[in-house]
Amino acid sequence: MDVVIVNWNSGDQIERCVDSLAGAQTQSVIVVDNASTDGSEQTIAGRPGVTLFQSTNNMGFGRACNLGAEQANSEYLLFLNPDAAVYPATLREALSFMQDPTNAQVGICGVQLVDESGHVARSCARFPTASGFVAHAVGLDRIFPRLGHFMAEWQHNSTREVDHVIGAFFFVRRALFESLGGFDERFFLYLEDLDFSYRARQAGWRSVYLAEVQAFHAGGGTSNQVKARRLFYSLRSRLLYAAKHFSALGAALVFLATLVLEPLSRSALALARLSWPSLKETWSGYAMLWRWLPQWVFKGVTR
Repeated sequence: MDVVIVNWNSGDQIERCVDSLAGAQTQSVIVVDNASTDGSEQTIAGRPGVTLFQSTNNMGFGRACNLGAEQANSEYLLFLNPDAAVYPATLREALSFMQDPTNAQVGICGVQLVDESGHVARSCARFPTASGFVAHAVGLDRIFPRLGHFMAEWQHNSTREVDHVIGAFFFVRRALFESLGGFDERFFLYLEDLDFSYRARQAGWRSVYLAEVQAFHAGGGTSNQVKARRLFYSLRSRLLYAAKHFSALGAALVFLATLVLEPLSRSALALARLSWPSLKETWSGYAMLWRWLPQWVFKGVTR
C-alpha cells in the first residue's frame, strides 16, 4: 500500500506519524505539504521511503490528497492525518481484511481510533440528510444524537458496515479511487471524504469499520489553530454538499438553517456559557461565509 499524508503546520505530529510507519507494510509514504510556515515539513524531508511534495500555497485537503495519490502505484491507498499514527499491527490487519476474497466489494475501510487516554472516537457517520443537517444547525442532534449524521450514540465497539468512516484513517482501493476521480476538489476542507464515500456507495461499493484494528488519532488536528476559519470551511462544505446531493427543497432548507438559524443558536450557546471567544469565532466564521456566498452564486467560486 501507499500512504498519503497531507501536512499543514502540524508541528511534531507529522514526525510522530511518519515514525509510526517505519517497518510497516508500505511501498511508499507520500507527504504533501500545504505551504506550512512552522517548518514541520523539514522534520521529515530526506527520510528514506518518504517522498515530500511542497506546495507554494495551501491547495486544500482534497486537492493535496489527489496530488499524493497520483504518485501512488500500489493496489491500496491509505489517507492518514498527520495527527494520527499506526500501531505495529494496524496496517497488516487492515490489509489482510481488504485482501480477503469475501471482502471484494469493500472499497473503503476504517479502524478504531483511540486518543492518548484510550478513549474510542465516534468516527463513523451516516450519509447526511437535509433534516439531519437542519437538526445539527439548530443543535437538536446534541439532545437527540440519532437526528444527526454523526454516529455519536454508538460506542464503536464492534465491526460493522457503515455509510462512512472518518478521513483521518481512510483505507481505499486505488482502482476505486481512480474510477471516481479522487476527492471532489470543490471541497477545500471537510466533507470531501464523506462525498467520496457517498459516491462509492452509489457505485456499488461498501464501507466497513474494523473495531478489532486500532490506530491513534489525537483529533482536532492542526485546524484547531484557526477556529473561525475552520468553522467557515465546515459551513461552506455543508452548503456545497447540500447543493450537490440534495433536492432543491432539501438544499433550500439546509441553506436557511445554516445561514439564519445556526448563527443565532451558536451565539445563544456562547452567551449562555459567557464565552466571548466562541462568540467572536462564530461571527468571524460567518463573516467569511457571507463574503464567499456572492462569489459562489455569481461566479461559481467554490474554494
